[in-house]
Amino acid sequence: MKLSFNAKKAIKIGALCAVSYFAVYIARNLLSAITPALLEEGYTESFIARLSSLFFIAYACGQLINGTIGDRIKAKYMLSFGLFLAGTLSIVFPFVINNVFVSIVVYALTGFGLSMIYAPMTKVVSENNEPFLTTRISLGYTFASFFGSPMAGLLATFFAWQTVFYLSSAFLIIMAIVVLTLFFSFERKGLVVYNLQTKTTSTAKNYGILFKRQIIKFSFVSMITGIVRTSVVFWLPTYINKYLNFSVETSTLIFTIVSLLLCSAAFLAVFVYEKLHNNLNFSVFLFFSFSAVAFLLTFLVKIPILNLTFIVLAIICSNCSSSLMWSVYCPSLRDTGVVSSATGYLDFLSYMAAAGANVFFADASTTLGWKNLILVWLAIIVVAVIITIPYKRKKATD
Repeated sequence: MKLSFNAKKAIKIGALCAVSYFAVYIARNLLSAITPALLEEGYTESFIARLSSLFFIAYACGQLINGTIGDRIKAKYMLSFGLFLAGTLSIVFPFVINNVFVSIVVYALTGFGLSMIYAPMTKVVSENNEPFLTTRISLGYTFASFFGSPMAGLLATFFAWQTVFYLSSAFLIIMAIVVLTLFFSFERKGLVVYNLQTKTTSTAKNYGILFKRQIIKFSFVSMITGIVRTSVVFWLPTYINKYLNFSVETSTLIFTIVSLLLCSAAFLAVFVYEKLHNNLNFSVFLFFSFSAVAFLLTFLVKIPILNLTFIVLAIICSNCSSSLMWSVYCPSLRDTGVVSSATGYLDFLSYMAAAGANVFFADASTTLGWKNLILVWLAIIVVAVIITIPYKRKKATD
């Protein structure tokens, strides 16, 4: 079967974006994967939590800033520079970790570098592909993001944590070079064109359209799913080790396997969404509802294998709602002209919420205990269920 020009274009752009985002998410999940090893070396949970939280804050602020810039600068420059910056800083981090201030600054700047990728990438994908193909490409790099977590865990299983940072750094720098080179090639072949805003472009009307597109509702979805997919997953290896009483080595291996299972969320989300006749609102509500039930079962059942099964299901269902937001909702905003800004804004909210939650979870695991912390996670998802209850707008009457 001969592929059309549009299909070939989508495959080329999609493959490059997926591999690039895979590199980003390996780097983004490194600290979580090596946390058990750092704890064994004497680093405290509060220090790791500060590192993680400031990383997320820098990443979140970067999403807001770089999302706006991404509507004005070609994606190839932002992607390549962000990958190169993060890769360079990842080499430095293991050498400065014993200096609290310097290590926090370096790790936070790594997060800022990584924040230059997603929003501009979503813009260039949505503006250069048909909606159906855009969803498939977005699905591809959303899947890649989930797969980055188990890869980080796998690296942490077989290598010293310092080596893990060096390997991730090499991958990021290589991808920075590849992205810049291939984007130049795509432009020459007409595969990629840019719809950039200028200083004279008025975007007030475009931003106003976002309110009609349920941006407020999806702002809450972004924050809640950000807490689950970022903060809850970040502490999952420690949860498995401390609450379910598995050894450090076993916890790392289990986390790697669990992370592989979490990859299914991207495909499950789109499959259910299309089976429900592309009903985005009901699909998001349905996944949050299943997630709430799974978190409730996690609280009620302490048997390790069952508890682990339920918490994984809870995270998968929440991640499905997240996948629909990034793979369907954000690309659907292409006609507003502010895809990068809107995506960056939602990602900003996601990681700011995660940053705050990360510090709270670190303290709560000690003060409240892991069992009560599960109740906190359940309450967060229940709020999501309430916010996303589908409703039909009343038609105006004469």
